[in-house]
Amino acid sequence: MIPDFSNPAEWLPWAFASLMGLSILIYVVLDGFDLGVGILFPLAEAEEQNKMIGSIGPFWDANETWLVMAVGLLLVAFPVAHGVILTALYLPVFVMLVGLILRGVAFEFRAKARDHHKRLWNRLFFFGSLMSALSQGFMLGLYIMGLQMTLATYAFATLTAVFLAVGYSFIGSTWLIHKTEGALQLKAVQWACESLWGVILGIGAVSVATPFVSPRIFEKWFTLPEVLLLAPLPVISLGLIVGLFVILRRMPFDRDRLSWVPFGASTAVFALAYLGMAYSFYPYVVPEKLTIYEAAAAPESLLIILVGACFVVPVIMGYTALAYYVFRGKATELRYD
Repeated sequence: MIPDFSNPAEWLPWAFASLMGLSILIYVVLDGFDLGVGILFPLAEAEEQNKMIGSIGPFWDANETWLVMAVGLLLVAFPVAHGVILTALYLPVFVMLVGLILRGVAFEFRAKARDHHKRLWNRLFFFGSLMSALSQGFMLGLYIMGLQMTLATYAFATLTAVFLAVGYSFIGSTWLIHKTEGALQLKAVQWACESLWGVILGIGAVSVATPFVSPRIFEKWFTLPEVLLLAPLPVISLGLIVGLFVILRRMPFDRDRLSWVPFGASTAVFALAYLGMAYSFYPYVVPEKLTIYEAAAAPESLLIILVGACFVVPVIMGYTALAYYVFRGKATELRYD
């Protein structure tokens, strides 16, 4: 369904849904890798943990801006859907926020604590990261199953929670491949090889479940000509995954060439999986209950909000890009002295 761009009641909800979707995708990739680094924390030695913290230190706080942006857009552009979704997901959202607060406090305190206290903050940093990742995966599973509260949907949500946490650890390990060197980089390559299987299983589980959520989605996947629109996504994803298997088993290369490729490829895999899900559920913002057009605020309100978004979003993108440019290169130990 292509919106009528001459009708504000159609193109404004579509524009805000696209902007919200972009914010969620950027959050999943950017905060996904720093949550993944936290999940991998117990597998590293003390000195390696300092390097891991250094690799995400300049970015992690700004990465969460995209989550605030996505939730804010949901609230102001689709207030009805905001109430329905957050009411259904109240408990996992609460767990996620506790996890994000816990890892934020642990991140700051561990750098200033004495050695015997640092171990405690390291554990809390890991648990906060794991709590956030699992709760996000649980919310994803419930959303895919239409926010239904049954034993089957809880089982599926638990499965997606585990797989998303593994997926975050995978993208976190590819980030470490790019930002570190030596023994830690070799460990990151091993972690990436192992966690890639979890990414495959997670995408497979979501792909198997999604078309059976509703007859509408099933038709989108398996009838002509719709199936032709979706077909490039799994084909390209399969090619990227095969490429990741090949390149990870050959790393590291001389003079650390192509260390960015695994992170770039994993980002593309996540983006393609996300696009496939967005294609499947469009135009619904609450699966099979509310479309973006039914849940949208009044066009007059959306137009005013869009003016503000045209200023805010480029600023966030600009300082995000600037931070990644300024702190490019290999990570060093994060210090406050």
